[in-house]
This record gives sequence, structure tokens and C-alpha cells, in this order.
Amino acid sequence: VITIGDGKRGDIGNTADMYARSLMDGFKFTAATVNAYMGEDSVRPFIKDPDKGAFVLALTSNPGAKDFQYLKVRGKPLYEHVAAKAKRWNESKNIGLVVGATRPVQLKRIRQLVPDMPLLIPGIGAQGGDVKLAVRNGCDVHGGMALINASRSIIYSSSGESFAETARSVAGALRDDGVLRAARCAR
Repeated sequence: VITIGDGKRGDIGNTADMYARSLMDGFKFTAATVNAYMGEDSVRPFIKDPDKGAFVLALTSNPGAKDFQYLKVRGKPLYEHVAAKAKRWNESKNIGLVVGATRPVQLKRIRQLVPDMPLLIPGIGAQGGDVKLAVRNGCDVHGGMALINASRSIIYSSSGESFAETARSVAGALRDDGVLRAARCAR
């Protein structure tokens, strides 16, 4: 079981090292989400321990992703360059990518670029990502290496005393929908 500190950290030098120590040692996460905008040295503290890992933001679910992540650099969108760099940095096999479920076409392309890397796929539920497409486009050829995440639709499913039951029901429905749709896709 891995635990992911979704802090989207991305700083350099001693600051990145302290963020990594706080998330990994202090909070005991086994992985963290990181922003590679400042380059390899902003990611390295999170992956120096081969038993810990980082999920590098490649293409996010939010509308503002279009501000930078789609910019063309040498004929390719920036998110493809991020994926290629992360793949090169992945010497200890402890780097994955964050790719939003709201970007199914691009998710498929990123899976092609990094067939063996894990993908953290947020954006299911409240953000409108399609479970079926996330499973179909995000899983590797063996049907794995994809962590499909729903947050808001579960944690905000109820604020009353029925929270536990409501959250369980919403999470179960998303899980079942994804499993059933994935089974149909595999046929």
C-alpha cells in the first residue's frame, strides 16, 4: 500500500529537501506529488530513497492547465517534455506522472510515451473525468500501473451524520463503474 502526500511541491535545494523530509519522514507518506517546473533538482529529494517516490505533474485536470501545459516546445506540448524528462530521471523506478482524467486523449498519448510508469489519474467524479476512459487510456498493457483518484465527490458527498455511509456508497459506485466498464473494454 502506498500513501501519497498530494502537496504538489516544487522548490529547489534545501527547501525541496525539507519538503521531502516533512512529507516522507514526518507524515510518513511513501510518495508525493511534485511540480517539476524548476527542474530535476526540485524532484530529486523526493526520489533519492528508492523506497519512496514522486508523482510528477504532467497534465492536470484544472482549466488553467491550458495556460502552460499545452504550450508547444520544439513542436510538442510541454506536458510531453515533462513526461520524457521524468522517464529519464526514473532510474530507481520510483517516479510516476500525474495526468488528469479530464484529458482522455492526452492520457492515452502519455501512456504511450511512458508504458511502464505508474500514472496517478485524478479528476474522476466532481471534475467530470470519465472512469471508463481513465481505465482504458491510463492502464498499462497488463491492466495496471494506474491509480485512479476521486476526491471531492467522495469527501463532499455529505456533511451530516450519514457521511460515512454516503461516502462509502459514492466510492463504491465509482469503483464498480470503473471495474465494470474496464471489464467491458477488455472484451
